[in-house]
Amino acid sequence: MFLGQFYHSLDDKGRLTIPARFRELLADEGAYLMQGFDQNLMVLTRNSFEAISRRINQTSMTDPTARLLRRLLFSTADRIDVDRVGRILLPQFLRQTAGLESEAVIVGAGEHFEIWSPERWDVQTQQLND
Repeated sequence: MFLGQFYHSLDDKGRLTIPARFRELLADEGAYLMQGFDQNLMVLTRNSFEAISRRINQTSMTDPTARLLRRLLFSTADRIDVDRVGRILLPQFLRQTAGLESEAVIVGAGEHFEIWSPERWDVQTQQLND
């Protein structure tokens, strides 16, 4: 289970160091990175991503909302690998979508974790505290 909050820097190439305890959970099954639903990014284990994919693929293609969800999931998702020093590469278009520049907040969310810009995470934290 992914728990906690971690602040990390992005390097010039858009690589982000993943907390060691999260790396352990990703090592066994691999992971997928995708655009989140709240101007953030999501990292899901392979099993979680495949379960969501199956559910989305069972929706009707005649449903406009289902088509939008398919596009969001499959057009922004990419298989990721953790390099030997524990980093993942965040593609430029996803960094722009999430407003990530030089810093990121990695937030545990149970079966997945999220990557936020510090400014957007501050807004989320204020909402959670209200």
